[in-house]
Amino acid sequence: MIEMIIKRDGRQVPFDSTKITDAIYKAAQVLGGNDREMAEELTQKVIAYLTDELHETRPAVEQVQDAVEKILIENGHARTAKEFILYRAERTRVRDMNTKLMRIYEDLTFKPAADNDIKRENANIDGDTPMGTMLKYGSEGSKQFCEMYVLDPVFSKAHAEGDIHIHDLDFYTLTTTCCQIDIVKLFKDGFCTGHGFLREPNDIASYSALACIAIQSNQN
Repeated sequence: MIEMIIKRDGRQVPFDSTKITDAIYKAAQVLGGNDREMAEELTQKVIAYLTDELHETRPAVEQVQDAVEKILIENGHARTAKEFILYRAERTRVRDMNTKLMRIYEDLTFKPAADNDIKRENANIDGDTPMGTMLKYGSEGSKQFCEMYVLDPVFSKAHAEGDIHIHDLDFYTLTTTCCQIDIVKLFKDGFCTGHGFLREPNDIASYSALACIAIQSNQN
């Protein structure tokens, strides 16, 4: 009989079979299933496998999840097993991202800019000041949010692995950035700011000055 389960951090907590049932049922619902009793029957088979074949009375979370996949496949629920595997992978990704963010926050809090690249990445911000550190908290949190909940996972993975780089990812849901503004198109024949009209610049100095103004106005 299983009374306790070992969490990923090593803690032992009371075993709750309804969590297995819920996970199986949710995976089945993605495919249009609506048989809660079947999910409960499969849960009992998972428990029987853990106790009778593996002789586990205090299994680890990963062992339970492996057992769920095995039982689903062996009992003709391969598609449900696939959805469960995808759900499991997504939960792992979210958990890893949260852990990564906490490590970043720890470094921002306890390391000076001289020892922390993130504090130095924006030349306009003094990362060692209270406000500079607070801005980086927000910036890094926004990046993680965009990676986890906004970007297509394909692009999020490519960005994380360095195959592509999304400039100013922290501003992704807020505004366009300097890399996304077509300056040539913006200045051709002039443009209206809403408070006046600017003619097309005649020299590089004017182009540069107006580009800075356009970008700053857009982001602020």
